[in-house]
Amino acid sequence: MFQVKAKILSNKKIKDNYLHCIFNAGKIAKDARPGQFVNIRISDTLDPLLRRPLSIHVVRGSKIEILYEIVGKSTRVLSEKKPGEYLDIVGPLGKGFDLESKPRVSILIGGGMGIAPLVFLAKKLKTKKLALIGAKTKSHIHCEKEFKEFGCGVKVSTDDGTKGFKGRVTSLLKNLLPAIDYRLSTMYACGPKPMLKEIALISKEQNIPAQISLEEHMACGIGACLGCVVETIHGYKRICKDGPVFDAGKIIF
Repeated sequence: MFQVKAKILSNKKIKDNYLHCIFNAGKIAKDARPGQFVNIRISDTLDPLLRRPLSIHVVRGSKIEILYEIVGKSTRVLSEKKPGEYLDIVGPLGKGFDLESKPRVSILIGGGMGIAPLVFLAKKLKTKKLALIGAKTKSHIHCEKEFKEFGCGVKVSTDDGTKGFKGRVTSLLKNLLPAIDYRLSTMYACGPKPMLKEIALISKEQNIPAQISLEEHMACGIGACLGCVVETIHGYKRICKDGPVFDAGKIIF
């Protein structure tokens, strides 16, 4: 874990309230693993007070990219930052995805902004890869190009049917499983809690290993404040320190 002053190289709106930020942070980039996050101090003042945790979207050399949505004051202030400015960043933080297993097929499932950390995972995985992207509507779909860049087959679902499969991404997954050698597969997922709960159920029913990245409000980001705990079969665990990636079968939803 390092604390650095990272120079912003780019901070561009990609659509609606979604932005893509690139900053130079060589020490953090060198140690970063898919599924980990950085904790960003948005302002030099006390407002906003807390750092903002954001998933590492992808790493390219010494550059770290993040994908984020303006949802409150912190992300609004971050969206106003310009190239050449600096951010106080702590990272890499948390436990990322386990890349030791060698499945025949890796199935990456992202719901909404949960898609963000899966691109870095797609870059690192050396197996056959399928990325399933789920969103409310066509304008909320992200990262198709990036997944294809890193060798993934890509399938899309939208709740309203404006692009791809009409329905939730978990329904798309169920439809695709018969055509996949899923008993030799591993699922990797990030997104809203109801989606992850369904992934955990599919994992149990079909006996497919699944790793899920949990989203939660965090304060310290290093496990000291106990503000982001989740119940597991082994008791309560800290999402920021023991996660955010967990074995799906160990979470009590």
